[in-house]
Amino acid sequence: MLSSLADVARVSKMEETLCNVEFIKDNNDYIARVQSEIGGVREYRSSSLEEVLEQVIIDLQEEFETAG
Repeated sequence: MLSSLADVARVSKMEETLCNVEFIKDNNDYIARVQSEIGGVREYRSSSLEEVLEQVIIDLQEEFETAG
């Protein structure tokens, strides 16, 4: 348990953004924009939200497994 504000500050400094993911609906298409230090910026597009989500999940799993 965190016992002081100093403990909270130490924990928050340990955070690191691994990637940014943005989901957009454009007419009948779903777009996912993914940005990470390792993979850079990439975009996935499909008329199926499920397909876009699967593409993002697979891509990020592969990226972080190889970076691990």
